[in-house]
Amino acid sequence: MLIFDIITIFTEVFPGYFNESIIGRAQKNNLIKINIHNLRDWAEDKHQKVDDSPYGGGPGMVMKIEPIAKAISSIFKLKARNEKLKVILFSAGGKQFDNKVAAKLAKKYDRLILICGRYEGVDARIKKVVKGMGIEYSEMSIGPYVLTGGELPAMILVDAVARQIPGTLGKEESIEEKRLGIGVPVYTRPEVFHFKDKKYQVSKILLSGDHRKIEEWRRKEKED
Repeated sequence: MLIFDIITIFTEVFPGYFNESIIGRAQKNNLIKINIHNLRDWAEDKHQKVDDSPYGGGPGMVMKIEPIAKAISSIFKLKARNEKLKVILFSAGGKQFDNKVAAKLAKKYDRLILICGRYEGVDARIKKVVKGMGIEYSEMSIGPYVLTGGELPAMILVDAVARQIPGTLGKEESIEEKRLGIGVPVYTRPEVFHFKDKKYQVSKILLSGDHRKIEEWRRKEKED
């Protein structure tokens, strides 16, 4: 089982997606486990403040190091003896996340701690703190754009990594990148679709039953 520990201040945004469809079934089948941790539970003041103004001035607020370090430490204590663990901070300047990274994470690790940053970022000392605890650490970007927080990236990473785990999709052949590849057009019934006086038809090759020709057609479509 691969365990995802998500540290966030917006815990309510996750259940609606994670409890449904493929990710929901993967949890029920004990292929993955998703723990959502409220960062404010580790805040030191009565107002549960997790951010403060940056040293040196500048706009916005920076997420404080104390609650994040405590959260990671608490989760680290739960790990099994031989559990392979990694901490990932979502950052616009981090390493680009892609399908190869997802496959590697699914294969190499037993537990992933995901930090959902907000505001102007997270106190940079967190990198040294995590490494000082003997835990692998990396910063990842979900794409060449900037989002308002790490919650969406966390959902994307969990989804992309979970589908790499055998059994999540039912059949290994269901993993698109392990078939012919991404980008090959697919069709289903009806064979002919009529819309606004126009007719849209499925390629005759796909209806031929000739698997060799179908495979050739798909390869050609992918190349085009």
